[in-house]
Amino acid sequence: MSHSTHAYAPDPRNDTILIDINGALFAREEAKISVFDSGFVLGDGVWEGLRVYPGPDGKGVIAFREMHLRRLYDGAKTLDFDLPLSKDELTARLYQCLDANNAHEGVHIRLMVSRGIKATPYQDPRATISPPTIVIIPEFKTPSSNAPISLFTVHVRRGYPDVQDQKLNSHSKLNCIMACIQATKSGADEALMLDPHGFVATCNSTHFFIIRDGEVWTSSGDFCLGGITRAMVIKVARDIGLTVRERNFSLTDVYGADEAFVTGTFAGLTPVQDVDGRSINNEIGPFTQQLQAAYQELVAADIARGRDIS
Repeated sequence: MSHSTHAYAPDPRNDTILIDINGALFAREEAKISVFDSGFVLGDGVWEGLRVYPGPDGKGVIAFREMHLRRLYDGAKTLDFDLPLSKDELTARLYQCLDANNAHEGVHIRLMVSRGIKATPYQDPRATISPPTIVIIPEFKTPSSNAPISLFTVHVRRGYPDVQDQKLNSHSKLNCIMACIQATKSGADEALMLDPHGFVATCNSTHFFIIRDGEVWTSSGDFCLGGITRAMVIKVARDIGLTVRERNFSLTDVYGADEAFVTGTFAGLTPVQDVDGRSINNEIGPFTQQLQAAYQELVAADIARGRDIS
């Protein structure tokens, strides 16, 4: 039975969460945006997934907040629209939403920003007649399993940046969705995606790593999102003395790997047991375990700073 790296244990508190839309709080069933919103009409917007842990005073703290917000604001600039809030103002709104929900532990936030409301359903940004729409959805979510997952290499590729830049965390995710569909239809948990040259790039919703001869390998990063967890795992691997290679490698390298794992904001490090039916490791390997522990220590150090708002 396949399972998603984003599978979570149901929590009844999510039925009564308050969702922030442009600074106002709404009950879940009342939280709505216009059918003319750019995000709905065109997928014109950017988003972030944020993980919340209890800080020193018990209040929820967003892990690696500065890096996530930098990526969000860079994305908005790429799409050529200005957020109406500074980073500090947006941070304050995020924490106000958490406090309103008494959400301080085991929480995942979906932060979404669209260009705004259109005068008519048309792609030209000049048809936008409102400021950007900012939505904050905090949910009580903990991964339902950290069991090893299966991957399937799909035909959908990660494209060149002049077609759709994979560094942009946009609402337009159809290539990843198509990859996910193919992997699911094949009985796998997630899709492994190649770059235009046939080298391993990333997964449809997580980043991919292998261990070979005690070295940590991941893609060059040229054709994947600049992952926050990916960057943190590379950092901790080097900090504990492991050799990390950001390089091109093929499926032959993957099939012969000693260990493999994927990374993401929600679940952290998740081991991979097989790729395309080739067994990698049915258990969590020693290097993966070491990196899981080192990553959790890095998260704890970041959370220990508290909310740290200007």
